[in-house]
Amino acid sequence: MSPKKLYGLFSTGEAITWALLITALVLRAVGDPLPIGVGIAGSIHGAMFLSYCTTAVLVGVNQRWRISKTITAVILAIVPFATIPWDRRLLAQGSLEGAWRTESSDHPKDAGWFDSLFRWFIGRPLFLIATLIVVVAVIFAVLLSLGSPTTWFD
Repeated sequence: MSPKKLYGLFSTGEAITWALLITALVLRAVGDPLPIGVGIAGSIHGAMFLSYCTTAVLVGVNQRWRISKTITAVILAIVPFATIPWDRRLLAQGSLEGAWRTESSDHPKDAGWFDSLFRWFIGRPLFLIATLIVVVAVIFAVLLSLGSPTTWFD
């Protein structure tokens, strides 16, 4: 799967789970027909949010986005549905074009340790996916142990 397709998949998924969470919140506000609905929708959205952020960083590094562009992609996931116009902007700019960087090029950064490590992981997609699943699961578990995001600032 290309960086473009992977990013598009998680960008869309992030927006869909926002819709799921907002729907659950509205249903709770008008009568709560499913008491655990917000918890379920929130968990699904939380997992997708973390997955989208991870994907945005992974694709941003691969595409050599400026750090500000990568940070913007991650921050926009906090705003409901903002990943959709951001995704369209990236497509219009051609920022998602190209394959995964599995081999060294003439680019000066390719000589550095970070890009070498990145290429090593990209060249082993199953290991990379397994590693990212574990990292996202650990972050998710830590965040769940802190309680619901609505209680973090009480």
